[in-house]
Amino acid sequence: MRLNKIEEIVKKLKSEPMEIKNKYSIFVPFIEVEKQTHLLFEVRSKNLNNQPGEICFPGGKIEKHEDYIQAAIRETCEELLISKVDLDVFNGGDFLVNSYGSVIYTTVGEITKSIENIFPNKEEVEDIFTVPLNFFFENEPDIYEVELIAKRNDKFPYSLIPNGEKYDFKRSKDRVIFYQYEDKIIWGFTAKVIYNLINKLKSNKI
Repeated sequence: MRLNKIEEIVKKLKSEPMEIKNKYSIFVPFIEVEKQTHLLFEVRSKNLNNQPGEICFPGGKIEKHEDYIQAAIRETCEELLISKVDLDVFNGGDFLVNSYGSVIYTTVGEITKSIENIFPNKEEVEDIFTVPLNFFFENEPDIYEVELIAKRNDKFPYSLIPNGEKYDFKRSKDRVIFYQYEDKIIWGFTAKVIYNLINKLKSNKI
């Protein structure tokens, strides 16, 4: 292939993380409850195959024809049975590339519909609840560090790399974050999103 053809192709490419199998998008929904700012959460249906009964934000897999903000809006409307006009999108938020070959995007915004008038899709959402934003400002989460170690089988070609089996492979660590609000445990990626957002709000003196 000639260089001018390579240049033509590369100039059209969009930078993306490598080795990503799945792309997901979630909506971080602020909502006003009794004149106070809250975050809205879902309790996933116990009938779901993936993470049944866990607490999360609305969201799901990004479809081919949409970007991550469109996906977040669609999933939120499908799960909470609300309309696009009930959402006010502030902006795209931070995203996470995890060790499972997935990238998870976030979109931050407001649900303008009152909590009393939201009746979620019971096939996906068992329940919804809100937590005052001040709770997350006033309460630090519990954070646990987990070491991620790669396992290589007997067929791994150590003979092809410098120092063979003594090669100094890098190790990775993950932080698992937990918030406990009343009888609710908010943890994992959802807690990580909250912790990251709260720290950004604090640093901007909100």
